[in-house]
Amino acid sequence: MTNSTTQKPPIWFWIVSIIGLIWNGMGVNAYLQQAYNTQSYQDMYTAEHLLFEANSPSYVKAAFAIAVFAGVLGFVFLLLRKKLGYTLLLVSLLAVAIQMSYYFIQDHIISLPMTLMIIIGAIIFLVFARFSKLKGWLN
Repeated sequence: MTNSTTQKPPIWFWIVSIIGLIWNGMGVNAYLQQAYNTQSYQDMYTAEHLLFEANSPSYVKAAFAIAVFAGVLGFVFLLLRKKLGYTLLLVSLLAVAIQMSYYFIQDHIISLPMTLMIIIGAIIFLVFARFSKLKGWLN
C-alpha cells in the first residue's frame, strides 16, 4: 500500500506557478502571431528577420509551439498540483533548447538578453517543478 498524501504548498508556490503560466501564455501569443503572420508580428521585426523566420525549418517552428504549449500545460498541471506538470516543463525546456540552438547556430539572435531570459526561465521553471515534486506538493 502506498501513501500518496501531499503536503500543502506555501503561497509562493501559487505565485510562481501563476507567473509561469502568464509567461508561457505570452509565449503562446507570440507563437500564434508568428504562425498567423499577423500585422502586429510583422510590425515588430525587420524584413530581414521576417524572411529568416519564414525560411526557418519546420522543426524549429514545431519546437517553438511545443515549448510554449507544453509550458502552459505544465503550469496548468502544477496549479492542479499534478506531477505531470514537471514532465511537461521538461518537454518545454527540451523544445526551447532545440529552438534556441538553431538561432545560435545560424548566428541570428535578435535579442541576446531575451534569448537568455527564455533559456534561463525554462531552466528555473523546471527546477521549481522538480523542487515542488520533491517537497510533496504534487500528487
